[in-house]
Amino acid sequence: MSFKPPQDAPKWDHSAEQILSLTKESIAEHRAQMDKIGSLAAKDCDFKSLALAEADTQFEIVSEPLSFYQNVSPSKDLRDASNDAEALVRDYGVDDSMRLDVFQAKTAAEKNIKDSGAWEKLSPEEQRLVEKMVLDGTRAGLALPEKTRTELMELKKELSKLCLDFSKNFNEENVRSTPSELDGVPSDVISGYTKRTEDGKELFDVTYKTPDIFPIFKYAKNSTTRQRAQEGHESRLEVNVPLLSKAIGLRRKIAGMLGYKTWADYITEVKMIKTGTAVEKFLDDLEQKLRPVGLKDKETLLALKKAEHDATGQPFDGEFYIWDYRYYDRIFVEKTLDLDDSLVKEYFPVSVVIPTILEIYQNLLGVKFEEIKDGSTWHPEVQQFAVWTKDAKDESGFIGYCYLDLFPRASKYSHAAVWPLLPGYDLPDGKRHFPLAAMVANLAKPTPDKPALMRHDDVVTFFHEMGHVFHGLLSRTKFARFHGTSVARDFVEAPSQMLENWCWEPKVLEKMSSHYQTNKPLSGELIEKLIKSRYVNVGLFYLRQIFFAKFDIKVHTDSEEADYTTLWNELRESISLVKAGKPCPGQGTFGHIAGGYDAGYYGYTYSLVFAADMYATIFKADPLDPERGQRYRDKILRFGGSREELDSLKDFLGREPDTEAFIKEIFGTTAPSRASL
Repeated sequence: MSFKPPQDAPKWDHSAEQILSLTKESIAEHRAQMDKIGSLAAKDCDFKSLALAEADTQFEIVSEPLSFYQNVSPSKDLRDASNDAEALVRDYGVDDSMRLDVFQAKTAAEKNIKDSGAWEKLSPEEQRLVEKMVLDGTRAGLALPEKTRTELMELKKELSKLCLDFSKNFNEENVRSTPSELDGVPSDVISGYTKRTEDGKELFDVTYKTPDIFPIFKYAKNSTTRQRAQEGHESRLEVNVPLLSKAIGLRRKIAGMLGYKTWADYITEVKMIKTGTAVEKFLDDLEQKLRPVGLKDKETLLALKKAEHDATGQPFDGEFYIWDYRYYDRIFVEKTLDLDDSLVKEYFPVSVVIPTILEIYQNLLGVKFEEIKDGSTWHPEVQQFAVWTKDAKDESGFIGYCYLDLFPRASKYSHAAVWPLLPGYDLPDGKRHFPLAAMVANLAKPTPDKPALMRHDDVVTFFHEMGHVFHGLLSRTKFARFHGTSVARDFVEAPSQMLENWCWEPKVLEKMSSHYQTNKPLSGELIEKLIKSRYVNVGLFYLRQIFFAKFDIKVHTDSEEADYTTLWNELRESISLVKAGKPCPGQGTFGHIAGGYDAGYYGYTYSLVFAADMYATIFKADPLDPERGQRYRDKILRFGGSREELDSLKDFLGREPDTEAFIKEIFGTTAPSRASL
């Protein structure tokens, strides 16, 4: 594009001191705005005089990028300052959410707006803003007596710090050493490990990051190696165990003070599902359907294990352990489908896949990515893009910015996620503030023997995360509060989960594959095998998801504290159908439970129902059709959280959503009649 974006990209050149000073300044400015609003006489409170959305947005624009450094900066000083800045923001957020004067101004404004007849003149999004702001105060306990409010505020601050400490431990994971009993692990993976000698023995350093540890779970022939890797991986965050126990206790106490029976009821009130009981019912129903399928899967994999142990002379105790699952699942796929994960990986070089996926999205959604060379970023490997409408004629076609930080490095966030660092919204002068979304991932790096290659799982993950990026870029709401992925937490994954389906479509697989030596795409035969592998051992896979969700909902509905290590291991064995060796404190690695998905993990599976329905109803017939992409933009992405998610779904589907497509997709059968959600 020959024209300049109407909004400059932010600079990423802060010092540790600036991160803290800017955060403190921003807090002071926001507090001053709230003081002004809180001092208004009740009769002067209206939609305009409150201007709450504006103050909150300005605060978010400063604080979000500064607290992001902790996940990506190579500098420990910056990471620590960023972590401290987030702690300041969280603490201030608790104070701010408990301001009685501001809550009274909100309730007075709502009353005045309705009494004066101005309510009908507000747009649906403006009405939603007023309702949500008043509900925020009610849920924060501002209708409670002063003494109770003060205690509540202290408990919330303590909870906030516990969750921050829990999450911080993930990015500071230590590197462990494993001996070279790595028979079966692909040589290109081993060549990426750091090799050293200790006491005359050759050792390999294997981190607990996904590209390092997962090949051991999948390929190491020595079951003791897999067991040691699994138990080490699951015990690596034992430091989080007391933090989690305390956090769950605080949540239980806070929920009671706010008048909710359980923390799950408090959390789900603002979700699509509405109650903790409804979550339990959803999970129980799904587990009941999946259990027979899972038992059959287990029987199949156990037979493979027995055959291998008989052939190699290893003792066989008739048990199926957690460290057996990924290993025999791979062997089953290779034997029944003759599908070799390592071979498939050779068709997905990063240098081809990433641009192709971006091209698919650009064509489907009618946008254009322009890479910005030599722009300001937090690390030299980060790619920066300006995003425009495909047929942009001038700067009015600008959409926003996208950053991709794709490769692992020390102390970087160790999974894949998208941060909506800047929201899109209407400015007071009628102009537009444009969004910025950053994707952080940990794709494998090149080795001495091969270029950077992606497992098909990595391709699916990248496609999924780009779905969040586009939700953030293509939303068009008046207020930042409703922008992009600011939707009900049990719907937020549905758009991205729907988009994963593209990675299982023959013409898409052909388009984005290119063997790193021959440049040939995946053959029709390999594509067919890959697609067949999607729901292999699907029972065990989804039972594992249900285990996580049931642990999460149980600890947040129980009225008494429990031994959560025991609960973790017992629930996993009974639901996931896999045995463990020694009971490991796996709950310490369950990042979602402290990272905003508390009483919400069910949402991954719940939203799959909507994802399957959207895909089967609209996209399945022609997944690359730009007209269908435009419909998705206009009816799902555009609205963000500015209307009820169910309304967006009905608008997109042309009817109420139902479970039929999900059941057909997962189990290969159609439900006897349409079951509405």
